[in-house]
Order: sequence, then structure tokens, then C-alpha cells
Amino acid sequence: MSYDLDFWKYKDGICLDHQDVYERLSNGEEVDGLETLPIPEMLGAVEREFSTDWMHDDEETWESDDRGCFQTFTTAQFFRVDCYGMEDGDMNRLINVALSFGCPLYDPQAGKRYDG
Repeated sequence: MSYDLDFWKYKDGICLDHQDVYERLSNGEEVDGLETLPIPEMLGAVEREFSTDWMHDDEETWESDDRGCFQTFTTAQFFRVDCYGMEDGDMNRLINVALSFGCPLYDPQAGKRYDG
């Protein structure tokens, strides 16, 4: 089963239609009202979080022998992780990485953004 985790950060005082933002970012568009993300630092945090128990197959793909795999997709404003056969605990690790950069989860499967 696949699941995608999507993250971006609104500028102060901005709130847009989350589904519209998700669709535009997924198409590689830039969206007014969003912050530029520190993508290299975010990917570095994923590297630190998963390097001891996951294999880094290529620049975007991580795999575990028994816990699935994930792929990252990024733009200047978007951090997306496509998860395949992963356990909730491992997906929560990815969510926590993004949260540490001020980027709450948008879950397009549920149509909900978890920005507290």
C-alpha cells in the first residue's frame, strides 16, 4: 500500500486552500504565500534519522529489508515523501523531521492538514 506525506510552510498570516496548494505543488508550481524550504537541511535530517537502519538506494529512494521503502520529491516550497509498505512508526519519523522545520503534515488521502 502506498501513502504520501506532504509538507509546506505558509508565510505568517497566510492560509490557502490546502488541496489546491497540494495539487499545485505536486505539479511543480510555485505558490504565492508559501515559504522557501531549507530542502538540503531537510534531506540531511532524513539521512540522519534513517541512515542506521535503512539503505539509501539513490538520491531520492530509501529501502528497508522488512519495513518498506520511501521516495522523496522536493521543490523549493514542497517536501513530499511517497511511502510504500511502511509502518506507521516510520512514517511518524518522517513527519517529525518535517515538523522540526515548521512544516506540518498535509494528508491528501484524508484531505486534512495537521497544523495544530
